[in-house]
Amino acid sequence: MAVAAGEALARLRAGNARFAANVLGLDALISQARRGELAGGQQPFAIVLGCSDSRVPAESVFDQGLGDLFVIRVAGNIVAASQVGSVEFAAARFGTRLVVVLGHSQCGAVLATLEELRGPATRQSRALRSIVDRVRPSVEPLLATALRDDVGELVRQAVRANVRASVTQLRHGSEILERLIEEEGLLVVGAEYSLETGIVDFFEGVPPPDCISSS
Repeated sequence: MAVAAGEALARLRAGNARFAANVLGLDALISQARRGELAGGQQPFAIVLGCSDSRVPAESVFDQGLGDLFVIRVAGNIVAASQVGSVEFAAARFGTRLVVVLGHSQCGAVLATLEELRGPATRQSRALRSIVDRVRPSVEPLLATALRDDVGELVRQAVRANVRASVTQLRHGSEILERLIEEEGLLVVGAEYSLETGIVDFFEGVPPPDCISSS
């Protein structure tokens, strides 16, 4: 049976609290014994579109084990056709009802984009440039504000703006996901992981607790 979005979000929050406190639960360990069972199928309770950064493995950050999360990783947690298709696949095939776009502090793709905007690089490959070009629209407007004089805050706000952009693209860039949101309770939220504290802050698209179904 599919896990409702509210319950899935509560599981992730609880798992991250354990991770940040260095008090890990037994679920991740017990899940190793489920390897044979999972060979016959999967039903992940959450989809995580995260950055490829080696310091932000979703299963560890949320203290989850085999079969719990459907994880898509790409530099800068950007959204392109393949990422949309992967989210569609998990949401439609497995009935997963929570999608989390997980950014993180000091994201290298965001930093590279800000560097490009401040002074165009001349040695970027075409492939790397394609990532920068997807991050650019969400962070470029920030350079026209007072944030341009506060580098630390500029980066922080740029990371969140990039997450919000990816959330918006998933919500409105797919007929399948739009239907699941409207008819079947799919929830797409944005979050930021702090490299310094280990805490995940769900800051985008999270309804008040009394508005999230957990049944």
